[in-house]
Amino acid sequence: MSEPASADDGAPPADADDGGNPHDPEDLPPEIRENVPDYDDEYLDRVSDRLMYSYDLDADVVVDGERFELYAEMRMRNQKQFLHPALSYADHEMMEYLFARRVSTPTVGELERLVAFAHDVADERVEANEQHFGTDVTVVLVADRLPDDVADFVEGFRDRTLLKLGYYGHYEVNVVVVAPDEERLVASEAADIAGAFRLWERVERPDEGFFSRFAKRFWR
Repeated sequence: MSEPASADDGAPPADADDGGNPHDPEDLPPEIRENVPDYDDEYLDRVSDRLMYSYDLDADVVVDGERFELYAEMRMRNQKQFLHPALSYADHEMMEYLFARRVSTPTVGELERLVAFAHDVADERVEANEQHFGTDVTVVLVADRLPDDVADFVEGFRDRTLLKLGYYGHYEVNVVVVAPDEERLVASEAADIAGAFRLWERVERPDEGFFSRFAKRFWR
């Protein structure tokens, strides 16, 4: 497992020239590359090249009876320090769990079932306490085609749950459906990770702001 990302790590690298990830995976240390699974899927392999800098990746996982070809998770801690790292305060943790799989033609019923699955994942994994800021559980379907009713469902979807009225943060369920051959993608309102799946577009540099390092997770 890689070290958790930090909200204060480094500066973002220069823009990519090829519309893909701004780094060449071959530039990573061998011990990191060896921990990235080989996906028997060219599209998912290229997506993993974008995610590998900040996410722990796995392949062919089964969770609660649901199988996914690609799984990724990330943990980030935002920490304020007073004079010395040992004197820290206002710690906040953010997590993301990503589940992606291939389908032929997605349906609204399948998405509704996977939304329920994502809530179960959150119930099992979110540690609700004062340090927890937010957790994203994102389900991505990589499809051969993108039906209009599915696109309408995803575009109008937003599902955020406050924990203890927000005192223990929140968790968000996100859904993404992408048809790579058609270069079409729809994502729910808060699914920032969707950018990693638009391989036909360059990854844009995000604006600075609160937890901006979280938004830059494809740049690492």
